[in-house]
Amino acid sequence: MSAYGAIAAPKQLGELPILAFPLSTPELALVTYPVTGAEAPEELLKYLYSIFSDELDEGITYPQEGPLTYEQFVAYFFAATTIVGVIQPVDSEGRAETSGGLEGARAGRTWEESAGGCYYIKPNYPGRSSHVSLDTGNNGGFIVPRNHRGKKLGQALAKSFLEYAPRLGYRGSVFNLVYTTNGASLALWSKLGFTKIGVIPQAGRLKTGPNGTEQYVDAAVIHKSFVS
Repeated sequence: MSAYGAIAAPKQLGELPILAFPLSTPELALVTYPVTGAEAPEELLKYLYSIFSDELDEGITYPQEGPLTYEQFVAYFFAATTIVGVIQPVDSEGRAETSGGLEGARAGRTWEESAGGCYYIKPNYPGRSSHVSLDTGNNGGFIVPRNHRGKKLGQALAKSFLEYAPRLGYRGSVFNLVYTTNGASLALWSKLGFTKIGVIPQAGRLKTGPNGTEQYVDAAVIHKSFVS
């Protein structure tokens, strides 16, 4: 929960579409499905929980030390709007079959084979500033399964965020805590139009030292406006 308590999201501007984003393999795309915790299959939630738990244990991305319970994870990641990406085959025009929803998307595969990651979209501030969205953590609240890294899934998820956040009524986004040890993440968001608006010195106590020892690292605060 935010330091402000429960925060109401801004007014949504229409339906959230299912979108497809090309990957490094031409015949595959990451298809993004907007969901809440109640809509997501429990088997998928438990798989994503295992990935998130590994991230916390690694100690170099998220500020939480963990462990979080399964219920805490669902409350944290699926309390508002969450975007789940599924790796799917596409036709010659880049279209994927989406009529079956998330269960249909995996087409008999395991979630380990088909899930391409997820992220949440929440308001950063209450009331008169609730139109500024929040994605916190070194990767902006994004989870990408390790077994699928290298397929540009993070880039596809990031591009989808720029589509969904404005449709949810947000006029801009602030990533509060992007650890400077993750140069790839900072480079990706910079490429997509985010600008650094500040640095918090020694904001992270991460396991980034020799042999996993802890050290303090800086965190960048980055922002992008969704209005011209």
